[in-house]
Amino acid sequence: MLGDRSQFEDLTGIAYLNHAAMSPPSRAVRDACLAMLDDYARHGAAAWIRQFESRERLRARLAQILGAAAEEVALVPGTGHAVSMIATAIDWRPGDRILLLRGEFPTNVTPWQRAALRHSLDVVFLDAAAFARGGEGLELLARELERGVRLLAVSAVQFQTGMRMPLGSIAALCSAAGTQVFVDAIQAAGAVPIDVAALGIDYLAAGGHKWLMGVEGAGLLWIRADRARELEPAIAGWLSHEDGARFLFEGGGLLRYDRPLRRRADVFEIGVTNALGFAALDASTALLAAIGIERIERHVNAILDELESGFAARGFMSSRALDPAARSCILSLTPPLDVDLAALARALAERGVAVSTPDGYLRLAPHWPNDRSQVGPVLDALDDALRAVSGARVP
Repeated sequence: MLGDRSQFEDLTGIAYLNHAAMSPPSRAVRDACLAMLDDYARHGAAAWIRQFESRERLRARLAQILGAAAEEVALVPGTGHAVSMIATAIDWRPGDRILLLRGEFPTNVTPWQRAALRHSLDVVFLDAAAFARGGEGLELLARELERGVRLLAVSAVQFQTGMRMPLGSIAALCSAAGTQVFVDAIQAAGAVPIDVAALGIDYLAAGGHKWLMGVEGAGLLWIRADRARELEPAIAGWLSHEDGARFLFEGGGLLRYDRPLRRRADVFEIGVTNALGFAALDASTALLAAIGIERIERHVNAILDELESGFAARGFMSSRALDPAARSCILSLTPPLDVDLAALARALAERGVAVSTPDGYLRLAPHWPNDRSQVGPVLDALDDALRAVSGARVP
């Protein structure tokens, strides 16, 4: 299945290298969504009941991807929702310090800033790039931890540079200091192996529309079991209660408002949810499970190694060169000085190569449907695009 684009027969262009932004839906995903719509069209509310069975299957599969227990996983609308739920559920004390990383996607910054405003917390920033400079980032982190930090928020993979963060080392330092760790894994889950138990982190979230290859509006939140018991959700709904739906199915006299809230991750599944989104994620993660995340990572990096060499020969600087051990499934490049990055991305798109340009980088992000045979055509398209946008000489 690796390198087989047959699940994406309607995808245009010669190479889709933009999975770090959004994955196009596979045939399996489209079929799953249509099957759910057909079920609703035929059976109405009976179909709604059946979706709960598929959600439990999805929960178990996501837990397997993370090395977690199924009861530690909540199905949520996306990363931003998950971060906000945790940021508003921790029992903060005025003066608690939150450590954030400059360079992170705002999803993993803004909710913590809002919590700081509401609870009189202190926000401290470190540079994410420092973690690519040997042990500098870890040294800076250790110094901040000595001053006391309640929580550190970090991405597993940086969205700009594609740098894979040393989560194990970060979590070890934080654990020794009594600091909680929240991980935004949207640029990792589905392409980079993750083992939450081995890492020793506290929380992890990911949206399903990137490397997990689902659609927008469906994601996951993992909470370590003991942490879940400590949280006091600021937002809850009818399905946040233990046995919250009993009154609908088991006779009279069961409608109550005093049922305790769950003390596990699914307390944040507060009510009616994105059934189609989770049907899509169920189908996409089935494909990922069949292939294997480790195999996907090796496959993607074999493609990126060839692309990196080709772009370097044309004067591009790879962020992976700063720390080869921090490779993820993203190749981020800075272009030669005479190249207009936005114009280059448009020119590549016109030539059938889909890329993105987060904050000054040219970002290439293939996934399992891509193949090494695409490297030559991509480099040919790059040469033509460079001529069009800058008149640059190419090899």
